[in-house]
Amino acid sequence: MTKKQTHSPLPASPLGECPNLAVPEGSGNNEALPQGESGEGAALYLSLGSNLGDRAENLHRAIALIGERIGAVQRVSSFIETEPWGFESEHPFLNAAVMVRTALSPIECLDVTQQIERELGRKSKSKDGIYTDRPIDIDLLSYDDLTLSTPRLTLPHPHMQERDFVMIPLREILPDAER
Repeated sequence: MTKKQTHSPLPASPLGECPNLAVPEGSGNNEALPQGESGEGAALYLSLGSNLGDRAENLHRAIALIGERIGAVQRVSSFIETEPWGFESEHPFLNAAVMVRTALSPIECLDVTQQIERELGRKSKSKDGIYTDRPIDIDLLSYDDLTLSTPRLTLPHPHMQERDFVMIPLREILPDAER
């Protein structure tokens, strides 16, 4: 798997002001972001990926929408470039991880992330483990210390440990004690 790390500070979003998403130029992007008034709620970790269109812009837009609809984005990893996992494609992915403080339930977070995926051009989810190219993919990795297994959602994500494209960005934003 090819991994190329690209430090990409978040630009001003065309979707509106998201002051809690500003990452200083030249930073490793793993510093805690200002919490403002929203430092409470569950710690939700998400994995994001894009391999179609303007991949970096897709990630930036998804992060802005997550901040607007799910909760305060506290940490954003660097973006890394990886080869597709689980299917063949000539389009490499950009991947990232974010940590959000949210008052939403895990299922509500899933519903919101799926809506964001549709708005950003994702037409379908994988079926029977068959993956395809996509402008955006957002996976819930963990929600506080919750263990959950439902037909729609399993937390922590059952395959995250197998996937470098998830674990490399995630380790970058985890608190030192959890790395």
